[in-house]
Amino acid sequence: MATPSDSARISVDEASSETLDWAPRAPEMFSRAEVARQTGPYEATVTAPIAMWSPQVSSDDSADVEDATRQLVAFDQHARRALLTDDAALGPMTAILLRTESASSSQIEQLTTSAKQLALAEIDEGDKTNALTVIGNVRAMEAALALSDEISEDSILQMHAALMRHQPGFEHVAGLYRQEQVWIGPGDAGPRRAEFVAPHHGRVPGAMSDLIRFVERQDISVLVQVAVAHAQFETIHPFVDGNGRTGRALAQSILRNKGLVGSTAVPISAGLLVNTGRYFAALTDFRAGDAGPIVREFARASRIAASTGTRLVDDLVSQLDESRSLLAGVRADAAAWKVLPALVGQPAVTTKHLMNTLGLGEMAALRALDTLTDRGVLTETTGRGRNRVWQHRGIFDVLDGYAEQIRRMAARG
Repeated sequence: MATPSDSARISVDEASSETLDWAPRAPEMFSRAEVARQTGPYEATVTAPIAMWSPQVSSDDSADVEDATRQLVAFDQHARRALLTDDAALGPMTAILLRTESASSSQIEQLTTSAKQLALAEIDEGDKTNALTVIGNVRAMEAALALSDEISEDSILQMHAALMRHQPGFEHVAGLYRQEQVWIGPGDAGPRRAEFVAPHHGRVPGAMSDLIRFVERQDISVLVQVAVAHAQFETIHPFVDGNGRTGRALAQSILRNKGLVGSTAVPISAGLLVNTGRYFAALTDFRAGDAGPIVREFARASRIAASTGTRLVDDLVSQLDESRSLLAGVRADAAAWKVLPALVGQPAVTTKHLMNTLGLGEMAALRALDTLTDRGVLTETTGRGRNRVWQHRGIFDVLDGYAEQIRRMAARG
C-alpha cells in the first residue's frame, strides 16, 4: 500500500517558547568565549496541551494507519499461534522479542551492542559497557508491559527507574523528573545555541499530567494516539537522560494497554531505526504543529515491525524445531527438554543461570548441558574448567541475521 503524500497535514497546536536567562553553572570549566556565548537570554519550549486534541486525519492517512494497524494485529496473532507450542516456548520467545526491541531502541540513541553481548550481559558474563546499558532498556520495556494495565505518571517513572538503574552515573536520577534545564545539540555550557531546548523543569509535571489525560482517551485511533503521545513525551523531555528510550517503552505500553497487541513487545523501534533522520525530523515537525509526519513514521515502523518480526519469529521457531529433532531419542523426562525452550529467550547459559531460572540442581543442569552439547544443540565457548558458558549458535545466527536485515534497510533509507 502506498504511503500518503508527505504534504498531508495533521494539525496540532504548535509548541511555543518562553524567554529565560542562563548563566553557566561551572564557568571555570569553559573558555571565556564560550561562557560569554552562553550567558544571557535563551528560548525554552512550552508544550501545547493535547488532552482535548481532536485529530483531523485525511482519508489517505486513515487508510494508511488502518493498514498498519491490521498488520500489527496480524503479527501479534501469528506470534501467539507460532509460540503456543506443546513445550510452552511463549515465555522465552517473548523475552527475545522484547530484548530485540530494546536493542533497536537503544541503537537509535547510538548505543549499539550485539545479540551475543546482550545475552552474555544477562548472565553476568562479558564486559561490554553498551550491553550493560542496553540491559537497562530491557528492564524498562519489561516494566512498560508489566505496568500497561494502567498508564500513569507513576508507571512512567517506574519505567525510567528500571532503565537508569543500569546506567552508571545516573542512578541518582532514576525514576525522577528532572530538576534542571536540558537541551539537545551544541553547547555544553548552556542552551543558547542548542537545536532543541526542552521546557523549563517547572513545567514538566503539568505537561505530563496533560499527556496522561490524552493517553487515557478511548476515542482516537490507537496508532495515531501512540505516535502523538510519543512525540509529546519527547517534547516534554521529562528526564535528565533516557527520554528517547523511555518514550519508546511508553509506546509499547500504550499498544498493550489499548489491546492492540498482547503477546509481546513488537519491534517498532527497528522500523524507526531504518531511517532515524526521518524519525527525528518528524518530531521537529510535530513541535511545529504538524503531527502528520510522526503518525506516518509510526505507520511505516509498524509495517516493518510486522514484516521483519514475523520472519524473526518463524526463524526462531525453526531453530527450536531443529534443536528438538537433534534431541530425538533422549528420554522425555530428561532435563535437556526443559532447558531447550529457555534457550530461545537466553541463547547463552551457565549452570548457575539454569539453576536460578529453571530450578535445576547443579548436577541436573550439567547433565542437561552435556546432553545438549553432545547432540550438537549447544557449544561450550570458553574452554574453561570452571564458569563455563554454553551458546546456541543457530539462535545467535538468526538474531544477527535480523540485525543485518535492519541495517540493510537503513542503508537503503
